[in-house]
Parts: sequence; structure tokens; C-alpha cells
Amino acid sequence: MHPWDVSPQEAIAIQKSLQSHISLTDDFGDIKTVAGVDVGFRENNTITVAAVAVLDFQSLEVIETAVAHRPTSFPYIPGLLSFREVPAVLEAMLKLSAEPDLLLCDGQGIAHPRRFGIAAHLGLLLDLPAVGVGKSRLTGSYDEVPSKKGSYVPLMDKTEQIGVVLRTRSNIKPLYISPGHRVSISTAPKLVMQCVTKYKLPETTRRAHKLASG
Repeated sequence: MHPWDVSPQEAIAIQKSLQSHISLTDDFGDIKTVAGVDVGFRENNTITVAAVAVLDFQSLEVIETAVAHRPTSFPYIPGLLSFREVPAVLEAMLKLSAEPDLLLCDGQGIAHPRRFGIAAHLGLLLDLPAVGVGKSRLTGSYDEVPSKKGSYVPLMDKTEQIGVVLRTRSNIKPLYISPGHRVSISTAPKLVMQCVTKYKLPETTRRAHKLASG
């Protein structure tokens, strides 16, 4: 674990030093449980609220939830959101009775200027397979996504693929999916689609979002 009370410049240096340890190879066994991770803010952003919802991977029924509150200690800086959010997420993870087999995080994995979004940061620190499920694009470009549910196109940064843009519901705005750790780019959207029901967001991050903002 690294220090969290750092300057933005130090945070960038930490991201760059840790990024080389990220694995984009599928490295997981049988997935029985999947956790959604989301973070909200209260009281004029002075309190960080992290929520984790653990679901059965087959039935998508909620098994366990955990919420942690802590004072917000890092400013809002795009590209450095994990330094603002992860400390509270780690507190929430400690409250779980069992470690999940997979994390789906609200935010980016490697679809990030330094290839180290919150899903990469969390996945590496916890040594868990993790995928970023972003509602908006942080970086990269892409072609039009076909309108049918389950369709996706590559998310590119020049010649490098950093994720996919996935249509989880027909004719609804897509999501930005990128691996965080121990998951490949090709597998990441398949894992996300296995957690999608009738909503745009997968059940994992949808449930966690309700907890974090409730």
C-alpha cells in the first residue's frame, strides 16, 4: 500500500510506478460472486461514501453489502479520482465477510491517460480481477456503436486499444468498459453483459450506486 496524503504530482508518479504491474491477461477461476463498487459524496463533497454490493454471479441476487463513510481528503482532479475515492472503498471492502471473485467498478480501468483508473488501482491493491464500467469517456476515440444490445466497438487511443464502448441496452447511450487488472480487453465486456438485466447499468454497479447515493 502507498500513502494517500500526497500532492497531485506525487499521485501521478504513484500511478506511473504502479501501472507496469497491471495484468491484462485473464487470470481468474470460477466466478461465483461479483461485486459492484461505487462512490458518492455528501455534505458539499466533504464526506466520501463508498458502497460495495456483492452479487451471486449466476442469479445476480445480492448476497452482501457494505458502506463506508470518511472525510474527503483529496481534491477533484480528473485522472486522479482514485486517490479521492479508493481509501473509502478499501474501508468498505474490509467490512465484507468474504472477498468477491470479481470487481466491477464505476469508473475506468486502463481507459485512462496513464492507464490507471480506479478499477486498475483497486484491482492491483486488492489483487482481484477488476473491470471499469464508465458512464462517460475519459480518453480515447471510437466509431459509432451499433444500436443493438450487446454490440460494442473498440475504444482506441491512437493505435492502442484501451477498452470497448458497449451498448448494454438497445438504442440507449453506451458504457465505456475497460479492464482494470487480471482481465483481458476481450473478456471485460462479456463479464459486464453477464451482469446486465433490463437496465443500462449492470446490476452490480447499479446496486452499489443506490447504496452510495441513498
